[in-house]
Amino acid sequence: MSNKSDPAKLDAEVIAEAALGLLDEVGLDGLTMRKVAAALNVQAPALYWHVANKRELLDTMARAVFVSAVDGLEAPRRDEDWRDWLIALAGRLRRAMLSYRDGAKVLAGTYVSDESIYRTVELTLRTLHDAGFSKTRAARVFPILLHYTVGFVIEEQARSDGEYGDRNPYLPDRLAGLVDAHRYPLTAQLVTDVFSGDTDTEFTEGLHVILAGIHAMPPERMSPAD
Repeated sequence: MSNKSDPAKLDAEVIAEAALGLLDEVGLDGLTMRKVAAALNVQAPALYWHVANKRELLDTMARAVFVSAVDGLEAPRRDEDWRDWLIALAGRLRRAMLSYRDGAKVLAGTYVSDESIYRTVELTLRTLHDAGFSKTRAARVFPILLHYTVGFVIEEQARSDGEYGDRNPYLPDRLAGLVDAHRYPLTAQLVTDVFSGDTDTEFTEGLHVILAGIHAMPPERMSPAD
């Protein structure tokens, strides 16, 4: 009996799930269409009916990660501050990316099209508009938060990359000895605080800084559409 999967049962979502399942083992750089096909017990050409190339595979993987992040997302509660809602949304996306090795790299630069994406953007824009932002400024906020979140997690995952092994330069005990605290006291404190391993706090504080800056921006001239 053959142990190969039925190619007729393949679709883009099944292929993306298999590819995401391989990330912990091979990482994004090691991911190939041939390895995904092997994981599904099919020949590589069977995949090309559903994803034309690795670029499309990454788009499909990114969609799966994003959809999982916003599953169950609802508009802010009546008494919920818009900043808290946005921070929680960014936290959802961060956790989804951290679920996979190189999860943030999967999302970076990909084209994601899905009903859940449009719904998330719509909820975000409505939340900001209800908070007093013009439609134009609200439209600028979403990509700022998205890019910060993806970029932060890329850096976060790079720091913990298993390829370093025991020689990971980001380990707190290694960082503590890198800077001469007598000559560079502020830098030494920065290294201790920022790279302490408390990435949850680091991430949330960054979001607060961004949102405070956005909120403090001078009002812009409203267009008729706003």
